[in-house]
Amino acid sequence: MSQMNADAVAGAMPGARSGDADVFRLAVSQALAGANSAVVYATGAIVGNTLAPSPALATLPISIFVVGMAACTLPAGAVARRHGRRAAFLTGTGCGVLTGLLAALAVVLGSFWLFCAATFFGGAYAAVVLSFRFAAADCVPAARRPRALSAVMAGGVFAGVIGPQLVTYTMDLWQPYLFAATYLAQAAVAAVSALVLLGVRVPMPTAAELAGGRPLGAVVRQPRFVTAVICGVVSYTLMNFIMTAAPLAMRLCGLSQESSNLGLQWHIIAMYGPGFFTGRLITRFGAPRVVTAGLALTAASAAIGLTGVDVAHFWLTLVLLGLGWNFGFTGASALVLECHRPEERTRVQSLNDFLVFGTMAVGSFSSGGLLTAYGWNTVLWVSFVPLAVAAAALAVAGSSRAGHTVG
Repeated sequence: MSQMNADAVAGAMPGARSGDADVFRLAVSQALAGANSAVVYATGAIVGNTLAPSPALATLPISIFVVGMAACTLPAGAVARRHGRRAAFLTGTGCGVLTGLLAALAVVLGSFWLFCAATFFGGAYAAVVLSFRFAAADCVPAARRPRALSAVMAGGVFAGVIGPQLVTYTMDLWQPYLFAATYLAQAAVAAVSALVLLGVRVPMPTAAELAGGRPLGAVVRQPRFVTAVICGVVSYTLMNFIMTAAPLAMRLCGLSQESSNLGLQWHIIAMYGPGFFTGRLITRFGAPRVVTAGLALTAASAAIGLTGVDVAHFWLTLVLLGLGWNFGFTGASALVLECHRPEERTRVQSLNDFLVFGTMAVGSFSSGGLLTAYGWNTVLWVSFVPLAVAAAALAVAGSSRAGHTVG
């Protein structure tokens, strides 16, 4: 049966067979699992400052979290290719449970390095969670893939609420061990996510997929793939680069912690809120135009930040940054779907994520140092360089796009 006929049959079937139930489960799991990242970002530096042998190492656990994301994307893709996506999902949620248990134990024992190990497993969990968007695309007919991908990303809105509230209501429950109960609660949430994922029916790897398809070199030489990777890297790295520096910059400018927290909350909402309609925009206008809009919003974010250092400037910068990330990263992910054959999907998608998160790790390590040494304005000015590179890549790819298909 051809892919077109298979999609037509799948689209005609009601209920779970149409993929709607699977997409819903993946969106719910995204919301639950996203709390893992929110908890690490909210507590990692505080616990690190308490446990670290040197104050200079306070933010190391968060950087190790990002390293864990980059290091585990390719292994997660290998598990998905050989044993199916659900096996990769359950491995990831197992890492999420381990994250909470090890972090709680580290707090009780006062072990900084055990806490770093916990955040590494947290990064592994986050790497698997980010593959949910591609899994959703596998569950539905081709015409509905951008919307399915976007719907799962929208689950992050609820993660932005669940994570901070989890910290607020549990951080003092196990005295005198600050956040120990939070990490146990995070482990429980990861376990619930695993139960939800048990019901997801993602297509199992075919014999052709196990064979691997074309060599990766043939795939990565495609202009579309290069463009998708560049735009994904720029969108995610700049979001992390500016977001990491913003809270410290606000403090250096004499603004309150409450203002910083509220700005980050709206930033997260702006990151994931458009997921309810980004897929429709991609279907109507095409992924390249949506990516272009995302890059423009990120540029506007940096430009607003350069105009002043009042609370309003920081808040607007963070909101526009979140919107730019959603359009840029979701659009780039949709471009990746155009660059591979069905049997190549897990290898190509995991390679894309490895390149994106590997570069993001570099940005995570450099952001704070650049801010401390040269100031907030320098962080913002530097952001325009990768934006220009991504815009150039889109322009070049656009000129050669017509008439090309996945070979």
